[in-house]
Amino acid sequence: MKILFIGTRLFDDVSWYTKQKNITSIVTESNEKEENLKLADKHYIVPRGMEKPKEIAIKEDVDAVIPLIGIDPPLTQVGQLKDELEEDYGIPVIASGYECAKLAANKYETKKLLENNDIQTPSFDKLNEDFDIDLLEDKLPLVLKTPEGQGGIGVKIALTKDDIEEFTQSKNNIFTEEYVEGFEASIEVLRWKDKQVALQPIYKGQTTLNGTHPLSKIKQGPLNIDSLDNEKHNQSLRQLAEKLAKLVNSEGTMDIDILHDNNKNEDYIIELNTRPSGTRYMTAATTGIYPLCQLVDMACGNWNSNDVQKNMKSYCSAELPVGDFPQDKQIPENKVFEGDLSYVVHGPEHYQRVTLRAPTKEKLNSLTYDLVEDYATKEQIKFT
Repeated sequence: MKILFIGTRLFDDVSWYTKQKNITSIVTESNEKEENLKLADKHYIVPRGMEKPKEIAIKEDVDAVIPLIGIDPPLTQVGQLKDELEEDYGIPVIASGYECAKLAANKYETKKLLENNDIQTPSFDKLNEDFDIDLLEDKLPLVLKTPEGQGGIGVKIALTKDDIEEFTQSKNNIFTEEYVEGFEASIEVLRWKDKQVALQPIYKGQTTLNGTHPLSKIKQGPLNIDSLDNEKHNQSLRQLAEKLAKLVNSEGTMDIDILHDNNKNEDYIIELNTRPSGTRYMTAATTGIYPLCQLVDMACGNWNSNDVQKNMKSYCSAELPVGDFPQDKQIPENKVFEGDLSYVVHGPEHYQRVTLRAPTKEKLNSLTYDLVEDYATKEQIKFT
């Protein structure tokens, strides 16, 4: 079995699994200094874009292609690559096709799709060129967005009239979205050959008026809301996620962003992302299911949604931004959770995060304080 991986930044999430499965790994990468190049059996340095990876997939006669791209802009190109390689050469590409990727890349069109299918999303409006700023000021706080963007780029939580003026002067094609006071969550859906399974929803922190990035917040899994029957609520979110994946015909992995309204106790879908999720370590810690390894199983032709469902575990998990992991603590060699009490360290130097899992909240607290005591004390972390 020979698989081409496009991009190496995430390859260390899955390289251990390719070795375990005796898979020959080939990677393409535009950055010749990328450290993960050495983890593959063979690599090519290529220009950005999908043309060279396409040529290499054909030249190497690979059995499948897995794009490991964690940013949004190239995803429509990935979709085009999939459509071409599968239709013309019979090489499966474990990713969403062009139409799905194009929809997910346009946040406004995504919200229209949700609205047209009676799926709750925060109220939104297209901003015309002759908009009345005084009318918008009456709706503050208000979220301003452009259709494209990721990680807070193209998004502004407007608190004042000046905020509105500043954003609208530097951007075009803007739409507004109701600000929801509550918290953010994500859920990953795996889908291949018309079968889908949603994994557990992950808590990503409270919404904030200053627009704090989710990577700067403490995450917890599985999602737990004091006032709700969480088993029933999380199952409902999983069913909705599977419905969405089927609706847009996603393939591989899709990340769905959720807002929970604390005042109304309701859930809103805000985004669909046809790429590996930023919560993939949390998903793995909580469920024992590694989303990127599931892509390898799809490429090998032995992925089974029923097996994924049957093998899902239920751990208590958390992820903390620690900057630099304590030097006196051991960092696991592979990004794999070993045993009931375990952790994984990930992220670049000075921006590291640690994801932990344990069978109970009490043991999770104990493990957290043992590993990152100074940080835990400072932030008064307690998982309840």
